[in-house]
Amino acid sequence: MMLLLLVLLLVGNMTMFTSLLYTAFIYVAIELCVAAAIPDNNNDTAFTTETTITSEQILVYTRDWRLITRAEWAARIPTSISNFTGPAPYVILHHSYQPGVCRTLDACKAAMRSMQNYHMDGHGWTDIGYSFAVGGDGNVYEGRGYEVVGAHAPNYNSRSIGLLLIGNFMDELPPAPMLDVAQDFIKYSVESGHLRKDYILHGHRQVRSTECPGNALYAEITMWPHWQKS
Repeated sequence: MMLLLLVLLLVGNMTMFTSLLYTAFIYVAIELCVAAAIPDNNNDTAFTTETTITSEQILVYTRDWRLITRAEWAARIPTSISNFTGPAPYVILHHSYQPGVCRTLDACKAAMRSMQNYHMDGHGWTDIGYSFAVGGDGNVYEGRGYEVVGAHAPNYNSRSIGLLLIGNFMDELPPAPMLDVAQDFIKYSVESGHLRKDYILHGHRQVRSTECPGNALYAEITMWPHWQKS
């Protein structure tokens, strides 16, 4: 009877020892995985690349629209660029006429590619002409961006942000959300330091002989803040 009790005690202790050993192994494995996932603080480049978010990105993420980058809409590489020195004193507003209003992300990406191809292949320009565009999907699309001189309004390219609303707005206004996003993007451009606080807003027709940005849209923007007669 005593021998049987001794055997049972030894077996029980062995089971407990095995369980403790297994638990310790799992704990060490988890610690190693966590350590591997944390960037090496001595490698400044790797840490910055993975974790740094600029104030501009944070500001964009707090808006009701998203900034769709050139990479996201598969823009072609420009053949050359001229650096823009901001903040810009002007916003020049445009409509595309063609293509018409795009209402989905994919359709708006396609519209951006179509306009870029037309500008580069049809006009021989170095890139799409506009700085930014607003789509009917409620997003803002990066054209040449803030840091590059546009090709949208002669005599104003080097001192303005060229903002396009995708669609034909001769007779009808853009959908209300497009108008809201356009105005908020202008406000964002001021807040982020890319546009002067005392900026002047013009429609394209005010600086060149053209129907752009369409009769309906032009009448609308004359009621926006900072619009001025030319």
